Amino acid sequence: MTTTFKAKTRSLVVVGGLLLLMGLAFTSVVQAASLTNAEKYWLTYMREEEKLARDVYLVLYDKWRLAIFSNISQSEQTHMDAIRTLLDRYGLPDPAKAEVGAFTDPALQAAYDKLIAQGSVSDVEALKAGVTIEETDIDDLGVAIDAATRKDIKTVYNNLLQGSLNHLKAFVSNLAKYGVTYEP
Repeated sequence: MTTTFKAKTRSLVVVGGLLLLMGLAFTSVVQAASLTNAEKYWLTYMREEEKLARDVYLVLYDKWRLAIFSNISQSEQTHMDAIRTLLDRYGLPDPAKAEVGAFTDPALQAAYDKLIAQGSVSDVEALKAGVTIEETDIDDLGVAIDAATRKDIKTVYNNLLQGSLNHLKAFVSNLAKYGVTYEP
C-alpha cells in the first residue's frame, strides 16, 4: 500500500511539473503574441545593436588600450542583458551570436565591419567610431521608445537611452583631450 501511494505521489509530481512547464511555455507564447510587430522588431534589433557596441569596444580596447572602451563595453554588456531579459520574458528568440563580431542582421554586420575599419586607423578614429555608435543608438532608442506600448519595455529603453547619452558625453570628452571638437 505504501509503495502504491509513493508511486501515485511520484506520478502526480511528474504530471504537475509537466503542467507547470507547459503553462510557462504557453504564457511566453501569449506574451509574445501580445507584443506589436514593432515591439518584436525593436527588441531583437536592439539586442544586436547593443552587442555591436560591446563588440566594437572590446576590439578597440584590445587595439588601443584606452580605458573608455573597456569601461563602456562592460556597460554595453549590461544593456545586452537587459534586452535579453525582455526577450526571455516575451518568449522571443535571441538573435545575438556568441562570437564577437558576428551578427544575424546583415546591416549590423556591415556597420560592425565599417566601424572596426575606422577605429583601427588611430585612437582618435576609434573614439569617433564610439561617437557614431552612441549617436546611432540614441536615434534608434528614440524610435523604439515611440513604438513601445508596454511599460517594462519603455523603462528598459529609457534606461538604455540615458546610458547612451552618458557614453556619448564620455567619448566627446575623450576626443576633446586630443583637441577634437564634437560636431553632431
